[in-house]
Amino acid sequence: MEFALSKPQELLRESARAFFTRTCPPARVRELMSGETAFDADLWRHIAEQGWIGLHLPEACGGLGLSLVELTVVAEEMGRACLPGPWLAALWAATLLEHADGQVSWNSYLELLLRGEQKGTVALLEPDSGWRLESVQLRVEDANDGFRLTGVKTLVHDAALADVILCAGRHDSGLMILPVRPAAPGVAITALHSLDETRKLYDVALNDVIVPKTEVIAAGERANPSLAHSLCVATVAICAELVGVMQRVMEMTVEYAKTRQQFGRAIGAFQAVQHQCADMLLLTESARSATYFAAWALAENLPDAPRSLSMAKAYCSDAARDVCQRGVQVHGGIGFTWEHDLHLYLKRAKANEVLFGDATHHREQIARLVLDEATSPRRQ
Repeated sequence: MEFALSKPQELLRESARAFFTRTCPPARVRELMSGETAFDADLWRHIAEQGWIGLHLPEACGGLGLSLVELTVVAEEMGRACLPGPWLAALWAATLLEHADGQVSWNSYLELLLRGEQKGTVALLEPDSGWRLESVQLRVEDANDGFRLTGVKTLVHDAALADVILCAGRHDSGLMILPVRPAAPGVAITALHSLDETRKLYDVALNDVIVPKTEVIAAGERANPSLAHSLCVATVAICAELVGVMQRVMEMTVEYAKTRQQFGRAIGAFQAVQHQCADMLLLTESARSATYFAAWALAENLPDAPRSLSMAKAYCSDAARDVCQRGVQVHGGIGFTWEHDLHLYLKRAKANEVLFGDATHHREQIARLVLDEATSPRRQ
């Protein structure tokens, strides 16, 4: 494929970068992350007006009708700006609702979500579970005209801001996706301490929470592919964010190496520092190529798309950590200080490294895919 962006995609990148440079400078990021929710209503309204919550979704439901490649372009700029707030949670929830193609009432909610008038998030993880859908154990039991949920969801993004939490649970008939209102009886939301305070994390405890049958989003055969698809889209966005983080850290490091004087010379003149910067460029460009290929493969529904996505996430998770560490090393002592913006990106990189599965998780996914392909009847 052609890895160069088209002219409209380049214009989208330039527009997104100009927007975040103007509305989300590091000082504003620090201010928001120090609050309880890291939420800025004006910033959120502008993001919704740009259509970036549902950029990849069909126009029929309120999206822009673009592809995952355009989503990747914008998400990279969000990572470069270390954007705070609930964009990732809303993206995941919107993608899940659109793919589930459920009740008309939820279609109308999706339109509100894409316009920024409502907010949503997805609750997948549990204290003893991982990112594989098979590990979901939240119990869903039959109740009068509905379903009863009991259990705990953990590491739920921006649950305190959400108007609805899309919970994955396990019923006798299989996986189910059910909406939970934060204000409903039996729901308790507890804030968690997190490394990256630009995105707030919460525990969501459910104690005999009743969800009407008419509000079920997806169940059985429809639930698994809907949740899996939304998870893939969110993972692409996280890979793109990591690329943006690497790009910004590299830019900061190169600029510092040009201006920091040591022994009467800019430290960028020393070969050891040049090697660090060159390695950062190699890692960043390799991560960018892997991410954009995965986005294109998913957009085109290629058979190798799941493997390409796991390869991208595994590489980006390791590469972002490496780039940030090299950036800190070149900066020296100042790179460890709270006053320097480098720590914002280091924390975002570390948080995104494990989000939706770390490198080890995705290498195991690749091994499973290769094994399944090797043992499939077509190969025999």
